[in-house]
Amino acid sequence: MNKHFIPLSNYKRQSSAKMIDSSKAFYDLMKQRRTVRDFSTDAIPAEVIDQCLQTAGTAPSGANQQPWHFVTITDSVLKSKIREAAEEEERAFYEGRAGEVWLDTLEPLGTDAAKPFLEQAPVLIAIFEQKYIIDDNGDKLKHYYSKESTGIATGLLITALHNAGLATLTHTPSPMNFLKTILDRPDGERPFLLLVVGYPADGAKVPNITKKSLNEIRTSL
Repeated sequence: MNKHFIPLSNYKRQSSAKMIDSSKAFYDLMKQRRTVRDFSTDAIPAEVIDQCLQTAGTAPSGANQQPWHFVTITDSVLKSKIREAAEEEERAFYEGRAGEVWLDTLEPLGTDAAKPFLEQAPVLIAIFEQKYIIDDNGDKLKHYYSKESTGIATGLLITALHNAGLATLTHTPSPMNFLKTILDRPDGERPFLLLVVGYPADGAKVPNITKKSLNEIRTSL
């Protein structure tokens, strides 16, 4: 027996009926998830965030290298610095970098260069993709499929936060190198996404949009 393997002892096969019920219930939960831009300033229990991050850490990854790092930010000074840097990049985006076609696509969502939610929301989670790390011997250890792995972990994190009753916003100013500077992250890490987390503000509104149907996103062969 390969010493690197252990028995799969925690899997219990469910009946078809149970699987159908579970999948329907989970879809009913997740279809309520909406991206929110108006957040309450109410604090979130730190344990909730930690548990959701542990869920993200269960994600599969290339060679099990787990090439992600999460920085949780609640400090008002840091949040203010992040907002200032993000809005500088966003102004450049909306004032010329994006181009008319991209801006026309964004117009129904009501976005602009102002990002007050970066200070309003109680928690920001900066997600970093680890391209490599320096091991205990001072050698560079490359991570494989780091972007794909970090993306999967991020999806699990968003799902866990929604399941816990929180709202999120995926924020991706480009470029995002300011996050690495402000948060003093090592050379091997690259900013992947800034996740804004909190409770929706009273009276929060969201765009009137729909998702593609199953037939539009699935091909059966």
